[in-house]
Amino acid sequence: MTVTAYLGLGSNLGDRFLLLREAVQMIKNSAGIKISMVSHVYESEPVGVTHQPRFLNAVVEILTDLDEKELLKVCQKIENDLGRERKERWGPRNIDIDILIYDDLVSSTKELSIPHPFFHEREFVLRPMADIAPDLVHPVLDMSVSELLDGLEESGVKKMNSLNLL
Repeated sequence: MTVTAYLGLGSNLGDRFLLLREAVQMIKNSAGIKISMVSHVYESEPVGVTHQPRFLNAVVEILTDLDEKELLKVCQKIENDLGRERKERWGPRNIDIDILIYDDLVSSTKELSIPHPFFHEREFVLRPMADIAPDLVHPVLDMSVSELLDGLEESGVKKMNSLNLL
């Protein structure tokens, strides 16, 4: 069964844009995944651990035959292949790939929570998601991406007009 899922990508170390582009290409080349849309790239301040470089962020809409656990493994393999080191929660990272939404699934395990537990609070996720899925409804909150974004205070997330990930 093919489902629609949304992946959030972020990078704040190294050549941030190149790492996002490489991650998108690796997602595109993964078995069982087809990219249907990619957002604009946005730059944002870090959240949580604030003394670190600014992030570039994007959201990718995919169609996949993989279940959510298989998709998580693919995302983690791409992160590992691109040199991701997990040293500090919310710390600096060269690449981060999060499953934001997986169809209308609501699930929470030690390894994975779907929908992503914080995406509805983060402008750096909602802005790029609104580029490609403004009417997508959060499966728990029953609000669209646009409605969630309208309810947030702006935090200085800015679109990088000249950057294209495909």
